[in-house]
Amino acid sequence: MATDYDAPRKTEDDSESIEALKERVPDKTSGSIDNEDADNPSGFELPGADLSDIELDVVVLPPQEDEFTCMNCFLVKHRSQIAEESGPGFICRECAA
Repeated sequence: MATDYDAPRKTEDDSESIEALKERVPDKTSGSIDNEDADNPSGFELPGADLSDIELDVVVLPPQEDEFTCMNCFLVKHRSQIAEESGPGFICRECAA
């Protein structure tokens, strides 16, 4: 007998009513959701907010012996990513492709 694979499949779950399916869906108000962002406990920052009075502490590491800066994309990569050497420096594999 030929089987039509494009025909919708009927299973035991198809016989359930919409009300029965709605009962299985969890109520959105039943659980408590913590909307507070753990990284930003003071609230959400709005776009265009003045952040000029905030100082950021960033540790800048000097170039390591096994790293190079791609002269095309200017990303710091591991030396295993060197594809070719151009006049001023190296080109990474992604930029050479």
